[in-house]
Amino acid sequence: MRAAAAIVIMLLLAGCASQAPIEQPSMYLDMAVPGARLDAQAAAAMISQYRQNNGLGNVEIDPELTRLAESQSQAMAAANKMDHDVRAPLGKRLTGAGYPATTAVENISAGYHTLAEAFSGWRDSPPHRANMLKSGVTRLGIAASYAPNTKYKVFWTMILASRETR
Repeated sequence: MRAAAAIVIMLLLAGCASQAPIEQPSMYLDMAVPGARLDAQAAAAMISQYRQNNGLGNVEIDPELTRLAESQSQAMAAANKMDHDVRAPLGKRLTGAGYPATTAVENISAGYHTLAEAFSGWRDSPPHRANMLKSGVTRLGIAASYAPNTKYKVFWTMILASRETR
């Protein structure tokens, strides 16, 4: 009887071991590796949830803002410098791209390897927190650029905006 129970338990445990491994949430993916891709949908969901928890509306991904965020992150990586104005101030970048923003704010950071780390850094910084909780913004562009031969390795940009209807 004991032998039969032991066999049944072993078979049950073996069945559990053969299940597919649990996939790591994309907010914990390491961006400091070649070919890493930021999950913009996860970022938008994370920022939207944070805004909802603070009585504000959701944000949705904006392809134009995403391109601007990518350009900013790449410029910071190329210069090996975390700087809002590495290419030009946000207002000039938006105007130069023809983006009709009525309100726009930008968070940058460097050195964080995951979306979760970047978000936590922004949340814990009063000016960055204020940007994430900016009233009226509805659009999001976010990017992370990996530069292995730099001090920080990963450069982050998030632009939140509202836009005029065309």
